[in-house]
Amino acid sequence: MRDELDHTLSATDEIVPSSGFVDAVMDAVRHEAAAPPPIPFPWKRALPGLVVAAVALIALVIAAVESFSPAAAPVKPALPHFWVTIVGAARLLDAEWIALALLLSFVSIRLTMYFAQREL
Repeated sequence: MRDELDHTLSATDEIVPSSGFVDAVMDAVRHEAAAPPPIPFPWKRALPGLVVAAVALIALVIAAVESFSPAAAPVKPALPHFWVTIVGAARLLDAEWIALALLLSFVSIRLTMYFAQREL
């Protein structure tokens, strides 16, 4: 038994790929090389939505700060009229809770992405 194992391990035969393996690999390489590049992200179409989201987030932050102020005074007249309207609508819709939920979601996603991208 030991002699057979030694003979098998000491054999110097070359390992030859099965027939058609090299052709299949080269066909796959050519197919990947001929594939078109990936479609880029449409930033021009996404930008208006990002701007609207940023404005809404700013309005929510202002509403949250105003709602937690001691006197809960109305919005200061130094703000433009559209901000007063936005803050009033945010208070009417209890947007503070929505902003808190969005903030917690954002933080949890960012932490998950941070830990997933870290090298161990």
